[in-house]
Amino acid sequence: MSTAPLAGVAAGRIRSIDALRGLVILLMLVDHARELFFIHAQVSDPMNLETTSPALFFTRLSAHLCAPVFVALTGLGAWLYGSKQGGAKAASGFLLKRGLFLVVLELTAVNFAWTFSLTPPVIYLQVIWAIGLSMIALAGLVYLPRAALIAVGVALVLGHNLLDPITFAEGQPGRTIWAILHDRGFIDLPWGGRARTSYPLLPWIGVAALGYAIGPWFTRTGGERLRRLVVTGVSMLALFALLRTINLYGDPTPWAAQTEPLRTVMSVLNLTKYPPSADFLLLTLGVGALLLAGLEKAPEKAVTLLAVFGGAPLFFYLIHIYGLHLLNLAALAVLGPNQGEVFSLPGVGWLWLLAAAAAVPCWFACRWFAGVKRRSRQPWMKYL
Repeated sequence: MSTAPLAGVAAGRIRSIDALRGLVILLMLVDHARELFFIHAQVSDPMNLETTSPALFFTRLSAHLCAPVFVALTGLGAWLYGSKQGGAKAASGFLLKRGLFLVVLELTAVNFAWTFSLTPPVIYLQVIWAIGLSMIALAGLVYLPRAALIAVGVALVLGHNLLDPITFAEGQPGRTIWAILHDRGFIDLPWGGRARTSYPLLPWIGVAALGYAIGPWFTRTGGERLRRLVVTGVSMLALFALLRTINLYGDPTPWAAQTEPLRTVMSVLNLTKYPPSADFLLLTLGVGALLLAGLEKAPEKAVTLLAVFGGAPLFFYLIHIYGLHLLNLAALAVLGPNQGEVFSLPGVGWLWLLAAAAAVPCWFACRWFAGVKRRSRQPWMKYL
């Protein structure tokens, strides 16, 4: 790929991209409120339709957008960065350094935010870990011709479920690397602890590659970019509908007709996230493409409001986990446990209200931090 900066990319941030990040950040806030304040009703993957209420199911389903959109926009953001700074070489250097930074961040500040323990029995390797390693992989892939990069991305997104029959028993050579790449599982650590590979890597590399590959669309006029996003989104949703109708490939868990129409819809939409199945990625990325297209034409006030969150996504990620965790501990100390030994909210609607209330101080904090970052001359600030 060309190492020269590409003409036509706006000097500033693209507001619709930041707004899309902001939108999925708010959905993530609801889901993390569920993790900390609905502890008595944690959902499985896939969700158990016999025990999960429709309200909880669709709350969890809305959060499925978050990781695919974050990872795709990570790839897109890397292309935009490279187009301004010198092409693939600049993008590769940025991806490698920021990817390593995110991996370290997951192992330290992020895990501590969830556990408040310096020596947790389990270290969870979650979305920040997956984004970091995807960036490191993409640092090498950006040198491929664009057609080859797209082919790699499509093969990983749509084809990784062909690898499902490959498994490694505990103690077998290759089990650790396969747990990182494809099979969600536990890895024994030398000091007796364990790591949980919540986000197996292969499909996420594909998502990042496809995000990088659509970068040139953002050098085009708004109308042409809008058309490409709509066509891509509709095509992905159509392929999802085809694969889900056939019910033979695309997700390890086939859907089945239920006694109630709503439950049948829930079965169709009950997709595997760990690792994300082909159907899961087609649905979420298809919706994400259409949302990005919609935000290109959305009212300016709404875009501006959401873009504040999306302009400081990593900062928001850290402060909202620490904030929700501290709030839960405070509620437990003041009000006492109401579900066994924990404090939980009484219903799903309360989760949305809590998230809405928490979003307000986070919005002001993100606006403040974005200004600090913009004014800073420290090179390391661009990695935050």
